[in-house]
Amino acid sequence: MVRRNDQRRAALVDAAIEVLAAQGARGLTFRAVDTEAAVPPGTASNYFANRDDLLTQAGARVYERLHPGEAALARPRTAPRDRDTYVRLMRELVDRVASFRTGYLALLELRLEATRRPELRAVLTERVREDVAANVAHHEASGLPGDATAVKLLILALNWLIVEQLTLPDVFTEEERDRLVAAAVERLVPDEAP
Repeated sequence: MVRRNDQRRAALVDAAIEVLAAQGARGLTFRAVDTEAAVPPGTASNYFANRDDLLTQAGARVYERLHPGEAALARPRTAPRDRDTYVRLMRELVDRVASFRTGYLALLELRLEATRRPELRAVLTERVREDVAANVAHHEASGLPGDATAVKLLILALNWLIVEQLTLPDVFTEEERDRLVAAAVERLVPDEAP
């Protein structure tokens, strides 16, 4: 029987994210999650139907925790609608995502695991599609320069920059990272809003 204590479930999913980041998908066991969450052995197995359920919920939780919040989403509506604002927003995005290091590393593990698990692949595909569509819609509503293709290209470029930052942090300095974000925006986004 699957339990319904939502706070305990969230703590277990957060522990699963930490295990994924530290040990990879192969290290994600109910026992490892119990240990990370500092709960009695067998607790995780009472909350998740199986390992696939835990993997899927961990993926969803990473996206929940990466959500910038309404205040951050509202800021572009009052900022100048130019490339400088766009650069600042993209730097904030890279910083926010990179600051949740374990979450992003867990997400990378989940993506690799999705190549072997069709159900997880379906869930992640749908979630990423929704995320891309939401980013495009938010961008279009903001009035910032650039089109949907520019948004998608920036997602692709900045995701890999984040991967470099989290996995090989000495490849680029912080200053180089900031310059690369600015260069990506400057090359992909026109100078003025249409």
